[in-house]
Amino acid sequence: MAEVQIQIEAEESITPHETTPLLKNPDETQVPNPPDDEENDKETRLDKTLQRLDFFLSLLGFNNQSSVWSFLLSWALFLAIGVFLPIVVLELSNCPGCEKDQIKSFEIGIVISQACLAAASLICLSHNLRKYGVRKFLFVDRYSGHVERFSDQYVQKISDSMRLLVLWVFACCLLKTAREIIRIMYVRHESLWQSAAILVAFVLSWTFVTTIIISACVMFHLVCNLQIIHFEDYGKLLERESDVVVLLQEHARLRYYLSKISHRFRIYLLLQFVIVTINQFLTLFQTTGYKGIITFINGGDFAVSSIVQVVGTILCLNAAAKISHRAQGIGALASRWHALMTCTATESSQLRTSNSIANLETAYKSGSFNNDYSESDLESLDFITAPTNVQLASYMSSYHKRLALVMYLQANPGGITIFGWTVDRSLINTIFFIQLSLVTFVLGKTIVVTPE
Repeated sequence: MAEVQIQIEAEESITPHETTPLLKNPDETQVPNPPDDEENDKETRLDKTLQRLDFFLSLLGFNNQSSVWSFLLSWALFLAIGVFLPIVVLELSNCPGCEKDQIKSFEIGIVISQACLAAASLICLSHNLRKYGVRKFLFVDRYSGHVERFSDQYVQKISDSMRLLVLWVFACCLLKTAREIIRIMYVRHESLWQSAAILVAFVLSWTFVTTIIISACVMFHLVCNLQIIHFEDYGKLLERESDVVVLLQEHARLRYYLSKISHRFRIYLLLQFVIVTINQFLTLFQTTGYKGIITFINGGDFAVSSIVQVVGTILCLNAAAKISHRAQGIGALASRWHALMTCTATESSQLRTSNSIANLETAYKSGSFNNDYSESDLESLDFITAPTNVQLASYMSSYHKRLALVMYLQANPGGITIFGWTVDRSLINTIFFIQLSLVTFVLGKTIVVTPE
């Protein structure tokens, strides 16, 4: 009894970690520090990348509107640089011998259109960032359970998006600078210093507003690209996972994320499409309805602003259509998975059935059955000894589960939606034909061919 009591006390003194050795990997018992250091390094890289992104968004006024004073400061800075500065420069610039009224009427309309699009971007994106924060906004928070697995891919996607932003902003800024330099060469002001100040003011305002517009588009593009990582992982999950419940839960989580993204960005996408469409058709009215000659000097900003707006729209449509197509393609992947699982299970069951039948025939030929059995006894014996009923029931149960999952995935593909309209190829084709019809209508109202 004393030995038993000593043994029980020794077992109770063991720590919980020692009683569950199966939760540890063999490598972790030998080298415990490197995996932890590697995970911490991944989290540190992701944290640093998110901090840099958060700082950049704060500079543009997206992420520093938590208080009333910061809200007023960010909007005052936006109105001062993006709206009042170019309008004041246009009003105060004295251009003797040039068509000042013509250039002013064109450029004031361009400034207002760009400011409206930037304001819509600033309102929608700052609201989401203030409400959720950068991590939850990008769905890379620690509570989702996927940071450790996809940390490197998250960092890569964020870096690629920042490079895309810098590339387009630099290209648009370079085009605007070239346009202003060419205009200064042909439209001389009172002094060289005045021309240089006008150039700097226009380029500064244009770069600030353009960066806000493209940044909002790139952020939406980034959110969709981060979800593509999870859809690619779901396709790999179909290859290695046979539990239908796990697959169903994972797809429900992916659809929930897509619905959240659609809910957060639907107002922004709708405002962007409406504002860009109105701006483009006002530009078409002004250029085709003007009786004079449209040159690069008086109408060059039309081309530059159109490039910025079209680039932002294409980035949003590309990201939304890409993630929608990935979500719709899950049904095809699940159908292939179901077909492969069914064929494999059928072949194995047929092999087991054929072996059972061969064994029964061998036993029958060898005389292992008694001769005094009646025909009904043999039928009942064959029915009882055949091991295929339980296997068939299990096979049919898994078959119906997989079939139900495939039907569910095909009926609920998911994707980015705008008030119920899924952004995919069909919607993009619809938008294209609507735009083409409006362009034809505007051209028919403004261009008139008179007989000589």
